[in-house]
Amino acid sequence: MTKELEGTVALVTGASSGIGAATARKLAREGASVALIARRGDRLEKVVRSIVDEGGTARAVVADITTRAGADAAVEQVVAAFGRLDVLVNNAGAMLIGPFADAPEGEWERMVEVNVLGLLYMSKAALPHLIEAAGAEPRRTSDLVNISSSAGRVARPGTAVYNLTKFGVNGFTEALRQELQAARVRVSVIEPGNVDTELASHTREELRPGVEAQVAAIEKLQPEDIADAVAYIVTRKRRVAVNEVFVRAADQSW
Repeated sequence: MTKELEGTVALVTGASSGIGAATARKLAREGASVALIARRGDRLEKVVRSIVDEGGTARAVVADITTRAGADAAVEQVVAAFGRLDVLVNNAGAMLIGPFADAPEGEWERMVEVNVLGLLYMSKAALPHLIEAAGAEPRRTSDLVNISSSAGRVARPGTAVYNLTKFGVNGFTEALRQELQAARVRVSVIEPGNVDTELASHTREELRPGVEAQVAAIEKLQPEDIADAVAYIVTRKRRVAVNEVFVRAADQSW
């Protein structure tokens, strides 16, 4: 039985853990050759081995995508290795929670670097290859999927700069969707709610108890839940474009 992504190549950023790792595994199961990008090479290699052990094809690319040179080099390495690029999943993200007035400026800068600049650099580097793939077999379409957040829909105290970046991702995604529609590059955004990943652990130690208390009663989403949403988007027939998926934990009210 032919898999939906057989003969295609997918690239996932932030793929050393959490949503990125789960997405890479899921797309490999759908038949894609998968390139995994992150800064932690040892963690990447573990995910790659898990994919290969299941019979998939995967490659680790250690890169810092918050620079234009790093993103360009990463994409070129993937295309040189696999010959094409059909799917880009911009998953890499930083979430550093805390009141704006007290937050170190380095936290703002990190979120803007990863959530905005990294996504822009990767999108820019990948676009020529996605456009080329959209005109070719096996699918005659390609996909760019941005992982945003429920924080791109709902603003809350303590997440002001994170909200800024994720609201921006949502707006960028919609504008880019319209720009690339005629080229058959489908541009989509997924907005996960509370997911059980290490992202929240990056918050300053003194703020973590308060953050954890806010979500203590919520049965969190699992990374695989978001990976399923990515796979649903990119395995649709050419005539179908799923532009936006908002996935909250069932217990989450905001």
